[in-house]
Amino acid sequence: MDRVEKMLGRMKASKLYRCVDWDPEGKAKDLVDKFNSASRSETMTRTEEYLGKLFAHMGKECYIEPPFYCDYGTNIHVGDYFYANTGLIVLDQCDVIIGDHAFLGPRVNIYCACHPIDAMIRNTGVELGKPVTIGDNVWIGGNTVINPGVTIGSNVVIGSGSVVTKDIPDSVIAAGNPCKVIRMITNKDKEYWLKQLEEFEADTGEPVKLEQD
Repeated sequence: MDRVEKMLGRMKASKLYRCVDWDPEGKAKDLVDKFNSASRSETMTRTEEYLGKLFAHMGKECYIEPPFYCDYGTNIHVGDYFYANTGLIVLDQCDVIIGDHAFLGPRVNIYCACHPIDAMIRNTGVELGKPVTIGDNVWIGGNTVINPGVTIGSNVVIGSGSVVTKDIPDSVIAAGNPCKVIRMITNKDKEYWLKQLEEFEADTGEPVKLEQD
C-alpha cells in the first residue's frame, strides 16, 4: 500500500492522517468546475452530467443549484429527490450520507473535516475527519452548519442559521447555535398542512398526489 492509499484509508476511518494529493490530475475539481460553469441549457441535466460522475452515489431526480464546492466528492452519497439550493459546501473527508427527499436551503455547510484540540498536535499538520449522516424527509434551512460526526434523523426540520454540533433525533424541529430540539412534529402539523393543501387544490384546480408515509 502506497502512502496516498494509506492516508486515504486512515482519513475515511476517522483516524489521524496527513493530507495527500489523491487526485494529481484534478479530475474531481474539473467536474466541479464544469458543473459550476455549465450553461443555462444544461440546467436540468448538469447535476447528473457532472456530479453524478463524481459522487459515490446519486439517486434519481437530484438537483443542485450552483455554485457547489466539495473536497473530494467521492465520499458523498445522496438519495432520491435530493435538492440543494445555491452555495452548498461539503467537506467530505469521510462519508456524507443523505437520504431521500432531503431539501437543503442556500449556503448550507457540511463539514467532516476537523483538527486536534491540542495546539501542539494540531500544528504538526495532522488532521482527521468524522462522517455525517442525514436521514429521509429532512429540510435544512439556509446558512446552517453541520459539524463533523453529526447524525440528523428522518422527518426533521432544521431552522435557518443553525449550527448543528450534536445528533438530532427523528421527527423534530430544531434550531439555534448550538442547534437544539424545539419540539416534536405531530399530527397537528400534518392536519394543518393538509388543510393548506386542500385550499391550494380548490383555488388552483391542480390536484396534488401525496406519497404514503
